[in-house]
Amino acid sequence: MEDKDHSETMGNKQPYFTFGVIADVQYADRPTAPNCWGSLRYYRDSLTHFHHAVAEWSSQATVPNFVLQLGDIIDSSNKRLQESENALEKVLQVTEGMKGRWHHVWGNHELYNFKRSYLVQSKLNTRPMEDPIPDIERGEAADYYAYHFSPYPRFRFVVIDTYDLSSLGRDMNHPNYQASIAFVTQSCSPEEPGDSKARKHERQLVNFNGGVGKEQLSWLHKILTYADEQEEKVVIASHVPIHPNAQVTNCLAWNYSEILDVLHRHSCVVSYIAGHEHHGAYCQDSHGIHHITMEGVIESPPNTNAFATVHMYKNKMVLHGRGRVKSREMSFVQNGQ
Repeated sequence: MEDKDHSETMGNKQPYFTFGVIADVQYADRPTAPNCWGSLRYYRDSLTHFHHAVAEWSSQATVPNFVLQLGDIIDSSNKRLQESENALEKVLQVTEGMKGRWHHVWGNHELYNFKRSYLVQSKLNTRPMEDPIPDIERGEAADYYAYHFSPYPRFRFVVIDTYDLSSLGRDMNHPNYQASIAFVTQSCSPEEPGDSKARKHERQLVNFNGGVGKEQLSWLHKILTYADEQEEKVVIASHVPIHPNAQVTNCLAWNYSEILDVLHRHSCVVSYIAGHEHHGAYCQDSHGIHHITMEGVIESPPNTNAFATVHMYKNKMVLHGRGRVKSREMSFVQNGQ
């Protein structure tokens, strides 16, 4: 998609609603340093970038109705520095500088720093903002972090947990931990009993990625079925990309094909927005879904940034990027439109 001039994309029509989106702040009170792949991470500057993003959203003529914070809001190094809670408090103070609602996604760095039991009790748990749908429940035993909300008639956002299957954030005796180990083991095992040639290694089966369990996939299918019936347009938000063409450095959900299969069974899904891949990426898949992977704040030098404001219309979404994020106008092909 080509960049559009602001006046051209907006025209004289006002959007139905507007939201902000930002990913991978990964704040830590430590000097700039390269990661294991050689990319510089600006740990202290990321907090300044976050302040600037909130300040711009707050100063806009129309303040965004809400912000999607796509996870990894603090860095894993805070655990080693014994600064996890202090770092979290600092970034959460920044969010208080804007009137709109915040919807938080959990990424791998949240789970490096905290157990799920802690996150549930923290301000990063925004699931209480869910707009309930009659007869669709997660079940009392479900502990995946997922919910949905409707900011405007016939639009719905669904936050999903791409670390539902993961070795992070749970005790080793937890059923989901065991299911995660079993999933990875099975995915890398021989295709047939007695076959000495192991199945080709799935490159996404690494610790910093994760997946979506069967129970959550079933719940997601029910939500999307309801959205189909109500002729809603649905945006999915999570931390890990689910399309191979929406990432460049092996940042992909373990069972991405299963997740895509659920989405492709429904005409309501118009976009999937993720973080995790700090370089950012974009693709439109064969079913017309726009896969937007946000550039990471953590790898944005001091003279730039990485966030966006998205305007939603009946038949399109217009993303106005800042800093490293490219602006895009994306038309919906949902429901035959």
